[in-house]
Amino acid sequence: MRRLSSLLATAYRSIVRPTARLAGRLIGLVPALLAGAGVFLVVAGLFNYLQPASAEPLATPTAATATASSILYSLPPPRSAAPSGSASVQAAAPTRIRIPALGIDLPIIPSPPKEEWPLCDVVEIFPLGHAQEALGLPQATYLYAHAQAGMFLPLLTASQVDDGKAMIGMYVEVYTADDQNHVYEISEVLRHGPFNSSLFDRALAATTDQIWLQTSEDSHASGTKLEVVAQPIGVLAASYADAHPPGKGRICPSGAPRCKETGASGCRP
Repeated sequence: MRRLSSLLATAYRSIVRPTARLAGRLIGLVPALLAGAGVFLVVAGLFNYLQPASAEPLATPTAATATASSILYSLPPPRSAAPSGSASVQAAAPTRIRIPALGIDLPIIPSPPKEEWPLCDVVEIFPLGHAQEALGLPQATYLYAHAQAGMFLPLLTASQVDDGKAMIGMYVEVYTADDQNHVYEISEVLRHGPFNSSLFDRALAATTDQIWLQTSEDSHASGTKLEVVAQPIGVLAASYADAHPPGKGRICPSGAPRCKETGASGCRP
């Protein structure tokens, strides 16, 4: 019996005690491991937010898609809208739009006075009749451009695949004159909008900050329109250079009609 007790004591000293000490050390590491995991999750979350959403590869449309010079552009007159917004809201004019997943990156300019034809290489702000056409107000900002290469053609092409389902969730970045980057997320793709004033009804009725992107769907100036709606998800700081891109547009090299009025913009003299 005495020998058995001696063997058990030896086993305790050589096995149990070291194991207990190791377990104690591991338990002491748990708070540090949890803290490290928490930091990793926070950093990963911020990184994920700052990166544009990666879109699924777009399938090649089976139907004939628009060519770079085939899409003409025209807008119907909107219905009048009562002034909206508040003087206390710090709003800012949009200056640049990026849709990384579609390779779109263009300056934004106000629609020029007496415009008879939209300019190329820019996106224009369509005046809905608000007191201010600016981001950060409880209203829609309506942007339009030609469905041509280097402009809004990627929107049209993507909309022709499964009604644009792959665009839902893509990020739209709109920079403003006060060096901010307003990040939106595409929520709707509206195809075949009519060429009449009802096209603007939903945008005019908006009571929250929204971005509406619009382009033509066919080669007829009065043909149907594509609209893409995006909702705000956050605002980031931007550099002056990023928020003030060069380029004020140019008369389109092909397709632009001759001006009907002296001093009109976009059309050929």
